[in-house]
Amino acid sequence: MSEKIPKYIELVNWVKEKVESRELKPNQKLYSENELSEMFSMSRQTVRHGISKLEQQGIVERKQGSGTYICGRKSTNNTKTMRIAIVTTYVDCYIFPKVIKDAEKVISEAGYITQIAFTNNTIERESSILKSFLNNNLVDGIIIEPTKSGIPNPNLDLYQQLIEEQIPTIFINSYYPCVDLPHVAMDDKKAGFLGTNYLIDAGHTKIAGIFKADDRQGHFRYAGYLESLSDAGIPICDEHVLWIDTEDIHHSEFNEQRILKRLEGCSGCVCYNDEVAVSVVDICTKHGISIPEQLSIVSIDDSDLAALCEVPLTSVAYPIKELGKTAAENLLRLIEDNNYNANCEFTPKITIRESVKQIKDTK
Repeated sequence: MSEKIPKYIELVNWVKEKVESRELKPNQKLYSENELSEMFSMSRQTVRHGISKLEQQGIVERKQGSGTYICGRKSTNNTKTMRIAIVTTYVDCYIFPKVIKDAEKVISEAGYITQIAFTNNTIERESSILKSFLNNNLVDGIIIEPTKSGIPNPNLDLYQQLIEEQIPTIFINSYYPCVDLPHVAMDDKKAGFLGTNYLIDAGHTKIAGIFKADDRQGHFRYAGYLESLSDAGIPICDEHVLWIDTEDIHHSEFNEQRILKRLEGCSGCVCYNDEVAVSVVDICTKHGISIPEQLSIVSIDDSDLAALCEVPLTSVAYPIKELGKTAAENLLRLIEDNNYNANCEFTPKITIRESVKQIKDTK
């Protein structure tokens, strides 16, 4: 005959299952001894024995005069993994390799191993990565670029769980406004303002704008574009503004006519980033529109693409090196002190090249 399982094990297993399924969350108060006694038809002494076992395993903690609570992550596991995760939308293109390289250098020098993941800017992949961090205690901290931060995201509850489990996390490039986590990014509104203002100072008054709709950087850059036009007393023309998404950037050939339509009658254009600007240059060249003689272009990010473009692009510089380095340094500080203010927004500067025609003399 098999040995009979002690009664208190039923309670222990039940609590573990509820914690695993997140029906019982970190720092949530557990039922009282009387309530558990009634629920499981067992004596209070047996309940106390079960709670003691849970306490020994670091699943609950008793607070004198208050009750028994589900442990937060720091209570359940005080041993560091010495791993930090960097999660970006893409990993091997555009500005991402440089950002990751500089962050990894800081992390490595602090004695941590860097775990790199990428979401391909899909909410499904973002969800899978976050769940693996939450369920497997893989890392001591996370640097993450949010996925499609400009539109509603079903993964916000997973970010809330990171907060509840006290896993130090910093957003880079952008952030979700309703998630209380720090971010390290550029002042994107200022970037949009600077780019538009440069065209205005060069004498352009008909200025198109191409912005990304599915992330907050695009929204902020558009806000800067609007502010610059408004300050200069230039009317806002919706017919000269084009909203695109991630897929559009990767398949600009399908948007040629939309882009050309928005550019009609304009002498200047502010592009969301260098990838978009290079595509616009290619489309204009294909259709006999000379850059900058017929169309002046200002871009944002000042990546290698801007310098290597057929017509080198005037571009608002993104703090590529500073971003990765600062995000890593701030996360390390946050791991040691969860009250540290890890927010940082960089003030952008513009890099002048050959893509803007001076219609009037600048002062």
